Amino acid sequence: MKPLLLYIHGFNSSPKSLKATQMAEYCQRERPDIRVEIPQMPCYPLEAATFIDELVQSLRHEYQIALVGSSLGGYISTWLNDRYQLPAVLVNPAVKPYELLQDYLGEQENPYTGERYFLEPQHMDELRQMDVAQLSRPEQLWLLQQEGDEVLDYRQAVEKYSSCRQTVEPEGDHSFVGFDRYPEQIIQFLGL
Repeated sequence: MKPLLLYIHGFNSSPKSLKATQMAEYCQRERPDIRVEIPQMPCYPLEAATFIDELVQSLRHEYQIALVGSSLGGYISTWLNDRYQLPAVLVNPAVKPYELLQDYLGEQENPYTGERYFLEPQHMDELRQMDVAQLSRPEQLWLLQQEGDEVLDYRQAVEKYSSCRQTVEPEGDHSFVGFDRYPEQIIQFLGL
């Protein structure tokens, strides 16, 4: 099967984020045989889950799919790994977004797309339903984490993914400073 890298961006982000761009540019330059998909994720959790699930369903019989997920995209990638056993690299992933995003209830605007929408308590319930309590394939997951993440408590991810390969760097921030050092290793880990 042909290789496909599915990059899943985070909350209020887009396919134009720096890490997504760096991953796509690396593949274009070094591995043009890899199809790269970086979809604009819907703002609401249930819509995002349905959208990404249907995308994987439509591609999985033709492509060998592997995932890179950042922040909320890491949470969604963990859910997809559990559903389809797809290998994934998780970059500063959200572990309990249904708790974190309580502070974001109300009107939101995606700074990349300008889309305005309202987050409500029901959306936290939708996120909670995607939680993977027990990792079924820890050997398929690689955590890339920076301790200086100002948005998420990095210790939650280190604990959640303790049975997985981990690269935990001191300092850094939520954007994962120096991500451009990793695309080659990511592709190798994912087996693409």
